Amino acid sequence: MGRPSIVLFGATVFTSAFLLFQVQPLIGRYILPWFGGAPGVWTACMLFFQITLLLGYAYADASIRWLRPRTQIVLHVALLAVCAAMVSIAPSAAWKPRATADVANPTWRILALLAIHVGLPFFTLSATGPLLQAWITRLSNGAAPYRFYALSNTGSLLALLSYPVVIEPLLDRSAQAGAWTWGLRGFALLCTACAVLTWRHTRAAIRLARLARTSPPTPLTRWALWFALPAVASTLLLAVTGKICQDIAVVPFLWVLPLSIYLLSFILTFDSDRWYSRGLFSVLLVMALCAATWLQLAADSPPGILFQIALYSLLLLICCMVLHGELVMLRPDPSRLTGFYLMIAAGGAAGGLFVGLLAPILFTDNHELVMGLLACALVIAGAAFASGRPLLQLTTIIALGLALTLAAEPLFGRSNDLLWRGRSFYGTLSVWEHDRQNPAEHRRVLRHGEITHGTQWMHPSRRAQPTTYYQSNTGIGLVLSLFRADSPRHIGGVGLGIGTIAIYGKPGDRIRFYEINPLVERAARDYFTCIADSPAQVSVVLGDARVSLELEPPQQFDILALDAFSGDAVPIHLLTREAFEIYLRHLVPDGVIAVHISNRHLDLMPVVAAAGRDLGLRVGLVLFADKPFESEWALLTRNERFTQLDELRDAFRYPPVSRPAWTDESASLWSVLAGNRQ
Repeated sequence: MGRPSIVLFGATVFTSAFLLFQVQPLIGRYILPWFGGAPGVWTACMLFFQITLLLGYAYADASIRWLRPRTQIVLHVALLAVCAAMVSIAPSAAWKPRATADVANPTWRILALLAIHVGLPFFTLSATGPLLQAWITRLSNGAAPYRFYALSNTGSLLALLSYPVVIEPLLDRSAQAGAWTWGLRGFALLCTACAVLTWRHTRAAIRLARLARTSPPTPLTRWALWFALPAVASTLLLAVTGKICQDIAVVPFLWVLPLSIYLLSFILTFDSDRWYSRGLFSVLLVMALCAATWLQLAADSPPGILFQIALYSLLLLICCMVLHGELVMLRPDPSRLTGFYLMIAAGGAAGGLFVGLLAPILFTDNHELVMGLLACALVIAGAAFASGRPLLQLTTIIALGLALTLAAEPLFGRSNDLLWRGRSFYGTLSVWEHDRQNPAEHRRVLRHGEITHGTQWMHPSRRAQPTTYYQSNTGIGLVLSLFRADSPRHIGGVGLGIGTIAIYGKPGDRIRFYEINPLVERAARDYFTCIADSPAQVSVVLGDARVSLELEPPQQFDILALDAFSGDAVPIHLLTREAFEIYLRHLVPDGVIAVHISNRHLDLMPVVAAAGRDLGLRVGLVLFADKPFESEWALLTRNERFTQLDELRDAFRYPPVSRPAWTDESASLWSVLAGNRQ
């Protein structure tokens, strides 16, 4: 196999992996707004892509095993031609959720949408990697092509890192879809060239196929390890991502770190045997499990955030290096290459199914990491036994896995302060009760992961006292206290929390909340009294606020409060110019929109101000400093009289902005990261 052929096949393998990892965030940009921008949407997308990858690998394996070489080529080129003929991968708006069932758990709707719009091209791209590596084996007379798998993961990593930094800021959504479609067509040409080159070497393919049939069968234990090792690695990837991004630090793009580590371990282990030393990584694995045990024991007084992120990242790297390193040690003869890759994909899909579908049903909290680490210890112990490693190492790893399970025991218990915990597609909710022995300080808190979504004093004399970001001197507190306080009002709220806004309600007022997570309404009604105590008429609409408002007739809100931007999964679709046009359709001409933009990592004020500027609205900023609940509320209105009130006059002196407003086609969180403001 000459150098030009190696370059051609390498470029094709690299391009297929790059396109695979570019289409995932691209299609997410289309469907995230329809399902509330929740992290669960990404999990559902990841599950779909893992399952489709498995199907693609199964097709490649079946093709190599059962089809004649030239039949393989004709079939795959035909698939490429169908994909290249696709006009666009952009999904239809008809897939937006309409019914309550679609909102409560939209996983199956998301999977069906993805299957119809990107299923075939993703399937074809997925199959190309192992199929081309099998063809490379033919051209190189049976030489092992496993370094091409490292090249494939390099393409995946580059696509992953380039999308939020380069692609999304430079191209709008439609341009991204168009560029990706043309990239797919270019890939189809490259792959067709590889097919033509392979067509000329069918005799070598037939000879290698005969050798594969006469070689001894692969032991079942090896098949099991080919499946179990990547399954545990996939579980740990998703579990560590959830731990870092939800429980430790709610930071945009932090999910990229675990996935990059996961891909890096594939790149290193499949590139060369020199990167993985069994002796060294056995010691590192023992140390990593000890560190994980210590972290679980220190759950009540954890170390600093950066230290935890570094430790969990190192833990993931070591575990994935060991798991993937052992996987490479067990790699088969190149004649069985596609079956090997099929089991890798099956294991990855199994890990995704466990974390994405089973864990939310089985657990009310994020226990996947502990179980993944225990499984890692046991699977590596099994690999050690299969390869004849010393019994002492086997015993040590199993003992450490059991010790980790014992250390995790507090996670399965219940804190005395924990009243309730629930888990849904949209994450984990918990209600905590503090100082119940001290009536004056007795309070309950609703949390989504580590984000506080409401606090209420429980003593009857204090239950009607607004707290946290809704205190009387905050932006929303001033609006609710000053705007038409002497007449009945219609108030809208995007994001229910515990229903604190209802505390401001008066007889004759109507308050209408829009909440995407059914568990939030359950917690607000069962464990808090803001809604029940309010003299106003309070209703809750379940579903994504923007989708609901698009379907409803004008509500004639006097005040519309948006509180959905405090965490990592910022719903961009609620901050675009088109979204504000919808809000204005539901607002009385002199009404007020209040947007809660407090966020430790994102500067959202210029985004809101740009939308207000484009729509001819006066924009103000109210800062409230009362630790730990410092808040920023952006106010938008056409009501000149309201902006001249003594309490608000200074707020509406916010300077004009020059940046463009976000639109449904063009919006990027990268541009509003703290320290990267435009």
